[in-house]
This record gives sequence, C-alpha cells and structure tokens, in this order.
Amino acid sequence: MDLAYRSAKMPSELPSYIGAFKAGALQRKAASARQMLKDCVICPRRCRVDRLSGQTGICRTGKYALVSSYAPHYGEEDPLVGKSGSGTIFFTHCNLQCIFCQNFDISHGGNGYEISAATLAQIMLELQATGCHNINLVTPSHVVPQILSALEFAVQDGLKIPLVYNSGGYDRVETLALLEDVVDIYMPDFKFWDPKVAGKACGAADYPEIARSALLEMHRQAGDLKIDQKGVATRGLLIRHLVLPGGLAGTRSIMTFIAERISRNSYVNLMSQYRPCGHAQEIEELAEPLSVSEFRAAVKIATDAGLRRLDRPGRFLFAP
Repeated sequence: MDLAYRSAKMPSELPSYIGAFKAGALQRKAASARQMLKDCVICPRRCRVDRLSGQTGICRTGKYALVSSYAPHYGEEDPLVGKSGSGTIFFTHCNLQCIFCQNFDISHGGNGYEISAATLAQIMLELQATGCHNINLVTPSHVVPQILSALEFAVQDGLKIPLVYNSGGYDRVETLALLEDVVDIYMPDFKFWDPKVAGKACGAADYPEIARSALLEMHRQAGDLKIDQKGVATRGLLIRHLVLPGGLAGTRSIMTFIAERISRNSYVNLMSQYRPCGHAQEIEELAEPLSVSEFRAAVKIATDAGLRRLDRPGRFLFAP
C-alpha cells in the first residue's frame, strides 16, 4: 500500500480510489501504467508492442480503449445488481479469447468504438447518475492504463461508487499491484485447471498458474466479499466459474483450491449457462450444452469442498 495513501485514507464507506486520488497515488499509478504501454507487458501475453504508437498485440488495442456498450445490467450476481443494477462497461477485444466465448462478436469480432480517457470517465459518471450501485468493468485486463487515466477525470467530477474489476482471471500480479487501493471489488473467472485444456481453448497453457496467482493477489488486496445491509457488495473478491461439459473446466480442483488456498468464505458464482458459441465445435466435449446433471454435480463438488456462499446456482439452467 502507498504510504501517502495510508496516511490520507478516506472513510471506509467511500471507494478506495477516492483516497488514492487525494493522496496522489492514483495519478502515479496511472502514469506508471501508461508507460507500460510503450513495451506492453500489461497482461500475461507480454506482447511487448508499442501501443502508444498504434502497434497492437493479441488484444488488438492500441493507445485508446474500445467500448462495445454500457448500461445498467440486471443479469449479474445478486450483490452487484441490488435494486438499481450494475453499471457495466463492456470493453472490446480480450487478452484471453476463449474459442467458446458467448460475447464472440465483441472479444473476437471487435464490435465497438475507440474512446478517450475523458469519454470513458463520462460513461462512468453517466452510469452513476442512473443509480447504478457500481461501475462494472467487463474484460478490463488489457486496458488497465486507460481505466486508471479515466478515473483521474471521473474522481474530479464526482465518481463515488465502487469499482468492479470483472476479468477472465488472466491477469499479471504486477499489473494488479497498480490496482491496489483503486479497485473495490474483484470479480475474476477461474476457467480451467488443466493447462492442456487452457491451451486448446484459448492458446494460454499458462492460464491455470496465472489465474491461481491472480486470485490470491486479488484476495490479499480486497479480502472476502462484504455485503451491506441492503444486500449490495461494497468490497472484496467474488469468483466466477463456468461449468463446462465433460468436466473440462476441472471444477473439483478449482473448488478445492478456492476453499483451501483462498477462503471457505469465498463468494462463488457457479455458472450454468454454457452453450456452444464461436468456435466451440473445435473441441469435441464443448460441442454440446451443459446438462442439468453435470451442473448439479458441480454444485455438490463446491459444497463438499466447504463453500457455502454460492450465488443462486443454476438460475439460468433451471429458469422457466
């Protein structure tokens, strides 16, 4: 934690980034992140391209972030949605690019438009003005510098709701360190346990190792998920896990890791909505949707591991 920030820390009911801004820590973090774009190692891909001059790597994103859409979202986890929705901002492209992505037109197709840091700040403020409980940054791993720059503008203009970092779990610990005392709620996926599966599904055989380190760092920074008297999350770690057909995700190993290495008090969303999208047919086991029996088995695995804070498991699979 930045020592200047520690001495100037704001009251606990305010988002962390406000205190960081007042202490000058947010500005320093944003400047450091922007410099990283010159020889980009923002994410584990470490493409080392000069994004400030327009070069792009796997994420196909240069100096400016691209946004596909933004709006209050009511389909997220219960503690994020509350009564007024989660203020989601969907960033275009992705550093992981799973072949079965359900937002394939955004992550692979590039559906979106380029925006400045000032415009991104205005989007955040617009979502806050509609009453959203938080700013939910969807697929942010490749645009951390742009987000930090936008926050400099947004804080000055009155942003004061929690910031949610909603990632695929493929995040460098070194980059996450820039988000300490900035991000209030981390919401990563833990997608795969087996490196071979990760290699086939997203060309990242190191995903399991990277995700384990990232989740541990996120929990170190934010702790277990805290929910206020209105049922709305204020701070902490919320973990997503998409259950895949044929046990391909490695659910048992992932749930055991969460319970034993992170916390049995972890808030976990076991997601049931897998269906073949994109190029899912390239992997035989992913050619069919998830069955009810497979998902029920996954819920039992989680509870057997000692995890009890599950976010309405199966709400999509069992919806009328």
